[in-house]
Amino acid sequence: MTDIDLVIFDCDGVLVDSEVIACRVDAEELRKINIPLTDDDVISRFSGVSSKDMKSIIEAEFNTKLPDDFFEKSGKIATDRLKSELREIPGITLAVQSLPYAKCVASSSLPDKIEFCLTKVGLIDRFRPHIFSTSLVKRGKPAPDIFLHAAQVFRASVERCVVVEDSVAGVSAARAAGMRSIGFHGGAHCDAAHPARLRQAGATVLLDHMSGLLPALEELKARGAQPTRPIEAI
Repeated sequence: MTDIDLVIFDCDGVLVDSEVIACRVDAEELRKINIPLTDDDVISRFSGVSSKDMKSIIEAEFNTKLPDDFFEKSGKIATDRLKSELREIPGITLAVQSLPYAKCVASSSLPDKIEFCLTKVGLIDRFRPHIFSTSLVKRGKPAPDIFLHAAQVFRASVERCVVVEDSVAGVSAARAAGMRSIGFHGGAHCDAAHPARLRQAGATVLLDHMSGLLPALEELKARGAQPTRPIEAI
């Protein structure tokens, strides 16, 4: 048996169903400046990726320079939509309340957005003060920096940490950190192919509803530390 010292949650698409809203706004704003990415392009390619890294990738791919305030502008538009449209991931409040392990948030979003989203759905006090943004580290996901930072804060060994992620970048970051991961595909942005993407990226377990979170964690405990070997979906 390998116990669990820490459960690390992504925010967008895992705690709150915000990923589809933010990605659609980014796609809309990109098309306004003649960068032909569809909503689905942005969702599949940039979910879980920091705005800094997204900017670098787009500029290199399209041989252009995004406006300096591009993500500030799109972020404000997304925030306005989130105020009226944001919902928690179904079942997440009860799942978090029932969790017998230490927990934290480690997200690619900026601190203000994380706080806004978690406050909006009533989860902020479940995690505060252990809410970490990739703005705290040198590299964003798929680099493992933010997960390693969280483990260091909790003095937890990587093989006893479990990451709950909805994105390929996030699952890849967990694998790079040597941590097991639960690939969650129950958000509004997840299509039928998303579970396969998460499994290919190295998700240890797949999960489509947060009511199964605790059983998934118990399954991981029973199977032991196998951070890079996928097991059957729950």
